[in-house]
Amino acid sequence: MRKLYSGIILLCATWELSAQNVLWQKDIKSSSQDFLSQVTTTIDQQYLISGSSIQSEKRIAGKNQNNGFDYHLVQLNQAGEQVWEKYFSGQNHDFLSATVNTQEGGYLIAGTSFSGKGLDKKDDSKGGSDLWLIRLGSAGQEIWQKTIGTVSDEEAKAVVQGTDLGFFVAGNTQNSEKGYRSKDALIVRLDKDGKELSQLILGGKGLDEVEKMIPTTDGGVLVGMYSRSGANGSKKTDNYGEGDYWVVKLSKDNKVEWEKNFGGKADDHLRTLALTSTGYLIGGESRSERSGNKTVGIEEGTDIWLIALNERGEEAWQKSYNFKNRDVLMGMSVVNKRQESRTKSQESGTKNQDGQDTTKGILLGGYTQAEGRIESNDEKFWMLYVDQNGSEQWRKHVKGESSKKEERLSDIKLNRDGSIILAGTSAEELGKENWKIVKLGDSQIDELIEKADIKIYPNPVSDYAYVEIGLEDQRAGVFDAEISVYDMGGRQLQSIRTKNKVTKINTQALVQGAYLVSVKTNDNKTASAKLIKK
Repeated sequence: MRKLYSGIILLCATWELSAQNVLWQKDIKSSSQDFLSQVTTTIDQQYLISGSSIQSEKRIAGKNQNNGFDYHLVQLNQAGEQVWEKYFSGQNHDFLSATVNTQEGGYLIAGTSFSGKGLDKKDDSKGGSDLWLIRLGSAGQEIWQKTIGTVSDEEAKAVVQGTDLGFFVAGNTQNSEKGYRSKDALIVRLDKDGKELSQLILGGKGLDEVEKMIPTTDGGVLVGMYSRSGANGSKKTDNYGEGDYWVVKLSKDNKVEWEKNFGGKADDHLRTLALTSTGYLIGGESRSERSGNKTVGIEEGTDIWLIALNERGEEAWQKSYNFKNRDVLMGMSVVNKRQESRTKSQESGTKNQDGQDTTKGILLGGYTQAEGRIESNDEKFWMLYVDQNGSEQWRKHVKGESSKKEERLSDIKLNRDGSIILAGTSAEELGKENWKIVKLGDSQIDELIEKADIKIYPNPVSDYAYVEIGLEDQRAGVFDAEISVYDMGGRQLQSIRTKNKVTKINTQALVQGAYLVSVKTNDNKTASAKLIKK
């Protein structure tokens, strides 16, 4: 009996941690089925919520519109207040899939368009469905747009910005003449102005579907796919079962460097990727027992399957996690620790040099669907935190300020200050989904985040810098501070009042050299740091 009681105590302790500090919740309501694809965090900790919606007449009175889905964007500030809202419409259905914030400020958004020229769409259809890309400024204003496609069907799934400020867009192409007469992966490389530089098609004779793409430190990308192909076509690795994880590392020139395949005898569906200090994490759902190159089994239904790889794609470890029923992984964020000295790096067992980041843990987010029976936490957002070796530390369900019958997480992001953004859909019944955005403060995550009274990035700076304030204001729910910039002679050059923990400052008028940035909160706490102007 002692073992039984200790198990109950452990289970209760695990779920007792479910209470988080809800900083705010934003519900974006709709009368139709809305699809939320992503939350994109800007460097100054604002949030772009992106997806697809059918616009109501009330919302756009007087504007010519179609009756289908349009690109839908909502920007929220650090407090969850709406800054702006935009729609981009063609004359048919247009589904927004992916968004990236650019280093210059603004965004590139990518989706799948069934529309020809008309309304907001400036290019003719290429035939079937096409990739529709729009480059936006920070206020949502259009800079340029581009339609990419053939007479076959193309769809967009992911977009990242490269180190050369150009872009990689990844998606799928169906029955392309240049492909393998199946559903293949399509990766397009563009320069910063939207000029197409190259295209690459990856796949075999079965279905190969892009799910995620992330930038790598060498300027290339890692593409994660769900694959039902054997070693044929361009695919060099064979499948182990019905469907497998397939990851391909591409160079900055859009050329294949290596590929890896992971799976068991049943169906394994890759969902997301993350970059760590030692390589990569690939994660998704698995129905496979131990078989193929899968070394962990399943408990019930569909389990979360996580694999860590080094930079060459070689396996470091793999783990499985279960919430019961069908568990769906939607996102991962990595918690890093700064190594300040070689001694500390050696003591921690890492190979990192001075001043590099070492992965401390991984925050996973998803939801659970019922299979055959309904449990109390089905259709609720969940978070799972594991250490750098994949060992589970804690798990929590997230309701926010309010909760509805069916809630499905679309994305999770960990902010620099340790707060967490969860974005998904919330509905009493399918077909009437609202967007639900929750910002959490979590004490267990907060303890893992290294903080400073003031941080400036980028530093050195060319045009704009961001000042992150770690000082806390003693007044509950209130933050107010003054940021001042001084030259080395003590002359004040700028003074900015802010209510935000991260504030953008303009350094274009400063000449090359060193400056002092000072912060003073309303309760007289102070901090300062040096800024270098290039």
